[in-house]
Parts: sequence; C-alpha cells; structure tokens
Amino acid sequence: MMRIQLSDHFTYKKLILFVLPSIIMMIFTSIYGVVDGLFVSNFVGKTAFAAINLIMPFLMGLSALGFMIGTGGSAIVAKTLGEGKKERANRYFSMLVCVTVVGGILISIAGFILIRPVSGLLGATGSLADNCVLYGRILFLSLTPFMLQNVFQSFFVTAEKPKLGLYVTIAAGLTNIVLDFLFIAVFQWGLAGAAIATAASEYIGGLLPVFYFLRKNKSLLRLGKTHFDKGILLKACTNGSSELMTNLSMSVVNALYNFQLIRFAGEDGVAAYGTIMYVNFIFIAIFLGYSIGSAPITGYHYGAGHHGELKNLFKKSLTLVTVWGVLLALAAQLLASPLANVFVGYDRELFAMTRHGFRLYGMSFLICGFNIFASSFFTALSDGAVSAAISFLRTLVFQIAVVLLLPVILGIDGVWLAVTAAEGMTLLVTVTFFIRKSARYHYA
Repeated sequence: MMRIQLSDHFTYKKLILFVLPSIIMMIFTSIYGVVDGLFVSNFVGKTAFAAINLIMPFLMGLSALGFMIGTGGSAIVAKTLGEGKKERANRYFSMLVCVTVVGGILISIAGFILIRPVSGLLGATGSLADNCVLYGRILFLSLTPFMLQNVFQSFFVTAEKPKLGLYVTIAAGLTNIVLDFLFIAVFQWGLAGAAIATAASEYIGGLLPVFYFLRKNKSLLRLGKTHFDKGILLKACTNGSSELMTNLSMSVVNALYNFQLIRFAGEDGVAAYGTIMYVNFIFIAIFLGYSIGSAPITGYHYGAGHHGELKNLFKKSLTLVTVWGVLLALAAQLLASPLANVFVGYDRELFAMTRHGFRLYGMSFLICGFNIFASSFFTALSDGAVSAAISFLRTLVFQIAVVLLLPVILGIDGVWLAVTAAEGMTLLVTVTFFIRKSARYHYA
C-alpha cells in the first residue's frame, strides 16, 4: 500500500487518499454523536430529546479547549517538523497534551457545579431542567477524554497516521452505538443510559491515543519529557482561536435559534431544529474532515517554503469543496423525507416541519465548505487572526443578525434560511481574505 508523507507532491488521488481517513473519522464522530438523539427521541420521548438539544451547546462550548489546542497546536507542530526540528516538535506536542488534561479537569469541575443554573438560563424548568442536569453531569465525567480525542484527531494526521485516528474513532463510535442500544432499548435506563454510553465512548476515543503515543511507535510523534512553554501555548491558542470561537459561538447561536423557534413553533420547533442539526453535523463532517486532514500538509509545506505545493493544494482544495458542496445540497433535497422520518416519524406535524426546514437549511451546503476550509487553511498558515475573523463572523456576528431579522420578514422559514444567508455573507469575507493574503503566503 502506498505510503503518503507530508513532504510529498499531492495529486488529486493522493490528496483524497490522505484526507479520507479524517473525513470518515469526522463522519463517524458525527454519527455516534447523533445516536444518542436518535435513541432518546424514539425510546424516551420529546422532553428528554429537547433536554439533550438544550444542554449540548453548553457542553460543546466548554470542550472547545480541545478543538483549539488540536488545530492550533498541530499547525505549529507540523510547521516545526517541516523545519526539520523533530525533537522540538515532540516536546511541543507533549506539552499541549498535558495542558489539555489539566484544563479539562478544571473545566469539568466548573461545569459540574454550574450546570443547573445554566440550564435555567437556557429556559429549562421542571423535568426538562432535571434531564439537562442528569445528562450534563454524567458527560462532565468524560469531558477530559473527549477533549483529548479532539486534540488527537488533528495530531494523528500530523503524525502521518490518519488511518490510526480513524480506527480509534470507529472503536469509540461502535462502543457508543452498541451501549446506546443496550442501555436505552434493552435495559431501559432512559436518558442516563444515553449519557453513560456516550461517556464510555469518549474514554475509548481519548485514552487509546495516549497509550499509543506514550510507547515507541512508527509515527512522527511521541509523548515524552517536556516543559511548559508559555509562548508556544499562547501561539497555539491564538492560532486555534477560530475553533474556540466556533464552539463558543455555536453555544450562543443555538440558544438564540431555540429561543426564536419556541416563539414561532413551540416545542416542536426545537425538536425539528435538533433533528436538522444532527443531520447537518453528518453532512458538514466531509468539509471538517477534509480541513483537518489537509491542514498539516499546508502547515508542513508552508514551514518548508514550498510555494509551488501550496498553490497546488489550494487549487485542488477549492475544486473538491465545490464538487462536494453541490452533491451535499442535492442530497439534502433528496434525503429530507427519510432522514426526518428516522428521528421524528412518530409525529406527523413534527415530521412535516422537519422535512421542510431541512430542505431550506440544505442550501447552505453549497457555500459553507469554502468558509470551513478557509478558516482551517489560515490556521495551518499560522495566521490565527484571519482564521478567527472568518469563524467569528460566520458563527456569531452574521448568524445573530440574520436569525433576528429574517424571521420577522419570513416567519419560521426565516430561521431555516438564516444559516444560508450567514454563510453567503461570510463567503464575501473569505474571498476578500483569499485575494488579499495570496501575495504573502504564495498559494495563488
């Protein structure tokens, strides 16, 4: 089997083969994240399903440290490897993993304490609030492994072992699926069963890579002795600030979407939005996986000063994103009915609302891939400021503006179309940065 290295020249075939494990890994991550909602909606009920949808943005917001260190740190490590400084790259890698563990523990303790008042702020009362607290507190016990899993998703690619990262993700995903079936459908543990299944899968996904990188291995990276480097940590955080901004913004924006949907459609609106978000995670996993898989290649060639290869990667990436965007937008129209049926087929009105909403929402897939790729691309070039600006505008500023304005004009359809409008506005910013920064980084 062909071994692909970061230093190679990438044809379309070689590029797709290299990033494919990351794409499949993100799809699997999305699918097993969806499994909880699928089982809970069909076996426990709408109230428990709504609880997951209300509290999940809070959990994802607090786990953002893992995404930030993974993307920002892997860009630094890939660049350091490209400069031929392997020992230093491993020292940076080890330090960033240790910081994730310490930060994860502290954040978990804070979240465990704050989850009930936060549930109240999100609008949960009575049994809905109790369900939020139950689900959230169980998952805070596995938040640190989950953050490590997000860190290693990026570092497996940098270590030239994307397939190993895929295998770990599949193992975690299958663990969640099997335990969801046992705990919810067979043992009937309800919402607690869903949380325990997810927590178990996160321990698999987060700890297996630790054991791999601690021992001698055939990858470019290994965990070993290190020391705290404030400068590198700050650079990793700055570089990965777009991912931090994305996760924090999603928490705010999703709460705002739920607020608007409760106004226009009640509890069914929240349930429909939850279903659309689950399916959306699976669809955009292709763009996210490609961005994770291609970023270390960009970082390596930028560090090595290979301008010709940067141009090659940039051109091929835009072509692939265009093709995938068209295919996903078409798939959203064709699969809206069966996908809505899987989640909420037991309620005719809810099914109709979900199907209609997803068809409108699905037009965003034509555009969002360019913005997702752009943010990751500039992170890989160690330009965290541009990456953060794109993410900040895309996930927070533009989304808040359109989700407040469009429903006033279009009613509930304005909520479903808000994402497409925000992505379109962001695309204008993305294209502007692509043009203005091309001379500096020599990719076009």
